[in-house]
Amino acid sequence: SMVVDNKAGASGMLGPNELVGAKPDGYTLSQLTIGVARLPHMQKMQFDPLKDFTYIACLTGYTFGMVVKADSPLKSLKDVVDYAKANPGKFTYASPGQGTTPHLAVEEFAFKAGIKLQHVPFKGFADGMQAVLGGHVMAQSDSTGWSGQVDGGAVRLLATYGSKRTKKWASVPTLNELGFDTISDSPFGIGAPKDMDPALTQRLHDAFKKAIEDPAVLATFEKYDQSVIYMNTRDYTAFIKDQYAKEKLLIERLGLSMKA
Repeated sequence: SMVVDNKAGASGMLGPNELVGAKPDGYTLSQLTIGVARLPHMQKMQFDPLKDFTYIACLTGYTFGMVVKADSPLKSLKDVVDYAKANPGKFTYASPGQGTTPHLAVEEFAFKAGIKLQHVPFKGFADGMQAVLGGHVMAQSDSTGWSGQVDGGAVRLLATYGSKRTKKWASVPTLNELGFDTISDSPFGIGAPKDMDPALTQRLHDAFKKAIEDPAVLATFEKYDQSVIYMNTRDYTAFIKDQYAKEKLLIERLGLSMKA
């Protein structure tokens, strides 16, 4: 059995902080978001992601997308690019905060498209959606909190950010297929304190892998528009190392690093 202790806030870093100094006995685990590879480049953290964790397995990821109000004249991402080129810095979009994946994915897209957009960070999804519906910003970039508004016709989904189209909104293209070389699945997994015995790591890995093959778990993923993004211990560890280097370059280019 497992006891889940939800530690909300701090961009999802309260859980990883618990791993620092904990015994690697398998009794203290944490969800690890992509923020563990990103935030150390932006602010002082309690951990070094390359030294302080045992990466057990990557399990799933979020679906992100950009929406505009239903009556917006912008009907496609091409319209957004055309508008932004004609009106540099005038296209405004909401996100759930500075340095979050919905923020950085759009900035990466804008960089590849050769356009400049105006980012408007909010404290969370609800505030950003209200800003879109109220006409205070032109778009919102976020995870699928917008699902109900899209399905209800209040907003239009222009693009999603994953490596492939979503099952639920199969007619909506991805940023990548539109030619902007941007993929943000924001994969996350399970980690433990550093120096865990390999045999125990394998045992935990096998348990979590079995869990994401369970039909009930897959149904829950689908309910929240999440896909399976599985990586074993070796691949997940290598992914974080590679992502850490990529995030450093992106954060520096956007002027968001600690030294910027």
